[in-house]
Amino acid sequence: MKYPRTTRTAMALLALCGVSNLCASDATDKVALKADYPFQPLSFSKVQLTDAFWAPRIEVNRTVSIPFAFGKCEETGRVYNFEAAAAALAGHPYKDVKLPGFSFDDTDIYKVLEGASYCLSVQYDADLDAYLDTLIEKIAAAQEPDGYLYTARTMSPNNPHKWAGPERWNNEHILSHELYNLGHLYEAAVAHYQATGKRSLLDIAIRTADLLDNTFGEGKRSIWPGHQIVEMGLVKLYRATGEERYLKLARFMLDERGEGGLERNPYNQSHEPVTAQKEAVGHSVRATYMYAGMADVAAITGEKAYIDAIDAIWENCASAKTYLTGGIGDMPKWEGFGENFHLPNDTNYCETCAAIGNVYWNERLFLLHGEARYVDLLEKALYNGVISGVSLNGKRFFYGNPMQSAGDAERQPWFGCACCPGNITRFMASVSGYQYAQSGSSVYVNLFAAGRAELSLEEADKLTLVQKGNYPWDGDISLSIGLEKSAQFSLKIRIPGWARGEAMPTGLYAFADAEPDEKPALYVNGELVDASVGQDGYASLTREWKNGDTVRLLLPMPVRRVKADERVEADRGLVAFQRGPVIYCAEELDNPGMTLQGPAIAPDAAFSVEYMPELLGGISVLKSGTATLVPYCVWNNRGTGLMNVWLPQAE
Repeated sequence: MKYPRTTRTAMALLALCGVSNLCASDATDKVALKADYPFQPLSFSKVQLTDAFWAPRIEVNRTVSIPFAFGKCEETGRVYNFEAAAAALAGHPYKDVKLPGFSFDDTDIYKVLEGASYCLSVQYDADLDAYLDTLIEKIAAAQEPDGYLYTARTMSPNNPHKWAGPERWNNEHILSHELYNLGHLYEAAVAHYQATGKRSLLDIAIRTADLLDNTFGEGKRSIWPGHQIVEMGLVKLYRATGEERYLKLARFMLDERGEGGLERNPYNQSHEPVTAQKEAVGHSVRATYMYAGMADVAAITGEKAYIDAIDAIWENCASAKTYLTGGIGDMPKWEGFGENFHLPNDTNYCETCAAIGNVYWNERLFLLHGEARYVDLLEKALYNGVISGVSLNGKRFFYGNPMQSAGDAERQPWFGCACCPGNITRFMASVSGYQYAQSGSSVYVNLFAAGRAELSLEEADKLTLVQKGNYPWDGDISLSIGLEKSAQFSLKIRIPGWARGEAMPTGLYAFADAEPDEKPALYVNGELVDASVGQDGYASLTREWKNGDTVRLLLPMPVRRVKADERVEADRGLVAFQRGPVIYCAEELDNPGMTLQGPAIAPDAAFSVEYMPELLGGISVLKSGTATLVPYCVWNNRGTGLMNVWLPQAE
């Protein structure tokens, strides 16, 4: 879509201000915080990707998916909701008000606005900037005088949305999503403020947060959100403003869960206090957002009970409730977790939003503990369960991501409940923010993608890292060091679990074939160095680094057979295939005559690897005498048909 211009003069090109998908670092007005994560991510605005895998996807998201999603928000009435609410507040209510399809439809605009703001922080677009101004003006006009912002009620206060309840907040713990809406507003507001320097959306968010603080808390009214994310949003707002009331409110909402007189329900993780929870249960998006919010609060407050709880829940989830693709949520009925080891392939859900939530959660666990196993799982979700949710052309989306298809699964251009498309737009815009992190004098290389990153250390005021390679199709990765003067620091390079014989950090999945003779190798300035991995999963290179130094990492990428834990009944006797971080599947288009179960693979079948730059954006295809396999993340981009990840073994 062509973004309409406002009468307001478009801003001149802004000096790029640092923005992180997690931390409000390098904000326009820097705020000194008492504490935060011991490991800090490098903002995606400091990382410019030039690789053949992520860079094109990020550009399609910027130029296609975001305008497309805004167009759908206009077309489906999401923007109308704010206009109708504003008209009601102005004393000119619409004669025939059309209530939102869902009480959380406001968040679809907030999420796309967040992604658009991330894009502005990296590449300024005057039309996009002006269009965001028009949206923010409409949001501001829909805000009630005391700060309340919820179009599902304001547009028709005497006959609000059926989920809203007769009064504010009454149905929040069930279905109103008043706090869920605000959580996404806070994330969008901080992103927009940091990207543009404008306070327009931030001030709207602050007014709502002040209303919450005046209404809820110790000695005031009790509340916790029916759909979590406001906790993450309040912490983000605290990071941007330094206002501790917002942090305390986030903690209050977490601590109220499982307490008081409200109905308790494992569906939204309110069945017991958060610090008593040890198992992943209920709606998987709600769950991962809550776990991420607990990590955010714990990082700043030092609340060890929160960390102990999410550590225990992670062990359960990663050991018994995660799919090979990094997807989570096996039960379509409640879009979430079932029993341990219940991981069916034909009826699984694996919502795109849940895979994104799994990335958020694992990123935060890494930032708390500094261990590579969390990045291993993050990478698995990133290359498989997340990006399978969007087509290569950026205009079609999966809500659920099946592991097996009878030919009836197809990405859609939009949904009545459109949480996933908006989530994809904001996530893809910030994906490079997961590549690097730092702690003290240590720099962590977590993900591999060609591009340029700039960071600073106490020992090196300006450090430039230039990464080259064709990951994930090739394991030959090089890193060039740029320094104004020599400096002593540690470069910690993640040696992926899949390159060390681990199909899954917890053993839920394991490689079924013999370990390859070739092992990862590490070179500094052309000389072989020790590539042994510490308990944290990293190879550590501590030395006096000089400008022009180079590091080369060679990760062997044989085709590996994967088997599941025998307790996963759905996968018993079946095999799946992985190369590098990429999980493969069989599509009917490549395997004529295949059945729903997929082509049978001989136990001794050898697969060749063929990189095909013209196919599906450039992929490596696996071929044997009986089957052709393509990456799961690109399936269903050539039409519908049978698909399967787990394949039978020929006798």
